[in-house]
Parts: sequence; C-alpha cells; structure tokens
Amino acid sequence: MVIISENRHLNSDNLEHASEILSEYEFFPISCINWPEKFPEKPQAGFRMAHNGTELFIRFTVKENSTLAKIKEDNGEVWTDSCVEFFLALDDTGYYNFEFTCIGKALLGFRKERPNAIHATPELMQTIKRFSTLGNSNFEEKSLKEPWELTVAIPTSALFRHQVQQWKGLAIKANLYKCGDHLSTPHFLSWVPIDTAGPDFHVPRCFTKMTFL
Repeated sequence: MVIISENRHLNSDNLEHASEILSEYEFFPISCINWPEKFPEKPQAGFRMAHNGTELFIRFTVKENSTLAKIKEDNGEVWTDSCVEFFLALDDTGYYNFEFTCIGKALLGFRKERPNAIHATPELMQTIKRFSTLGNSNFEEKSLKEPWELTVAIPTSALFRHQVQQWKGLAIKANLYKCGDHLSTPHFLSWVPIDTAGPDFHVPRCFTKMTFL
C-alpha cells in the first residue's frame, strides 16, 4: 500500500510553486516494460504526489528520446502525444482515467469497461489545473535536451460519478502510466506491472492500493 500525505501549503493557483514543494516528496518510477518484445522503448518517467485535502497534486517527470504535442483540445486523443496518465477506482462501480499530454491537454473519463466511457464536461475539465515546463503551445515531434515536467491539480469534483468531498481519508486503487502511441518509438510503461498480452492500461485488476492520510 502507498500512503499519500497531506500538505496544506499546496495551492492550485500557483502550480509552479506547488511543483517545487512536490520536489521534496518520494519519487515513484513509472518503469515497468510489460511488452518488451514489441515495445522495448523505456523513457525515464515517474511521479511525486501529495494532496491539500480537496485537491490532489501530481508532478510527473519525463526524459524521453523524442517528444510530441499535437493534440489541441481536452478530451482528444491525448495518448497519441507524449502522455502521462493516472487511473483510479474508488469502488467496483468503475474507474476514472486522467490522461495528460506533455503540454497539459487532458482527458477524463469514467467507465466500467473500456468501450463504454462517460467523459467529463468541458466546464469540469477547466477545473483541473495544469503547469508544464514546456509551456502550452503545440509542436511536432522533436528531441529535447532536458527532461520535461507536468504538475496537475485534480479537485475532488473531478470524481464526477461519486460524491467525494475530500481526498483526505480516501482509500483507492490506482496505476500510473507513460505512453506515446504516435511517437517514432512508441512506448507503454506502467508503475505497477500489467499482465495482458498486449498494451492495455484499462486493467483495474492491475491497480494497487493507495491511501490518502
């Protein structure tokens, strides 16, 4: 079980400062290559996480051979860009998938099974704050000399199929991922191992326990 702690100094109105605070937290690598024969590419990726009671803050750090940011709208095909993801289940009714491109375009869905998604409204998407060290302008695939980082703040209202007031006290199951389906070297990494025959992040049985204190 992973414990996520509270820090009341985290403020979504200043995500750059929140990112600095998160730099002091434990780094969890997203490093499982689950399909090495077809997709051996392994960027350096991982995350740090904390909450302030009502918002969850995640700082992703990625160093990859090439980076892509073509998607222009929220709830688009963000997984085709350089993408980081956070999937979680509160119970057995279904799970949420939060997905973010390297410049902060986001997707949020809730589903019981992969084909049957209910996506968040544009108004709700705007409540999920994002700060990228790459800015927010689109670009074609290119090589970067330095790692990029994305910090996001997820309010409890983003868990739109549940009535949740506080992250504090929640016990969930989750997994986190790094992918890039349309990069010249596609890759599919996970924090916790996945046991499917081919790339698939929509596998709740491969989530692990996470508790918010």
